[in-house]
Amino acid sequence: MLTDETVELQTNSDIVLVRQKVRTWAQQLGFSLVDQTKIVTAASELARNTLNYAGGGALRLEILQQGTRSGLRLTFEDQGPGIPDIDLAMKDNYSTGSGLGLGLGGAKRLMSEFEIVSTVGQGTRVTVTRWK
Repeated sequence: MLTDETVELQTNSDIVLVRQKVRTWAQQLGFSLVDQTKIVTAASELARNTLNYAGGGALRLEILQQGTRSGLRLTFEDQGPGIPDIDLAMKDNYSTGSGLGLGLGGAKRLMSEFEIVSTVGQGTRVTVTRWK
């Protein structure tokens, strides 16, 4: 089983590929169906953000082992315009596009850990982890 893989995000079809890969990895780690759905939903939202707001980027999938627990870490990275106000972007119902504005906050609630680093003019990295 792979423990690390990178998927490029350049087109809408890549979002489908991300969903499939993330589900497969979550299944291989033995996550419940409910947890698989949460992880895939978060990945889908973050992949769509990467594509829509940054024009593309990449997802890195990693299997983590910490003592007796295992986890799946997803890191979405882009070289887009960055997020000028992360606190505002994290609020529900806030969107600079046509979406529902549930992407970042929703992804945070669906996962065990959430970290975002963004520099205006340089890009954004969102790292989420779900522990089993």
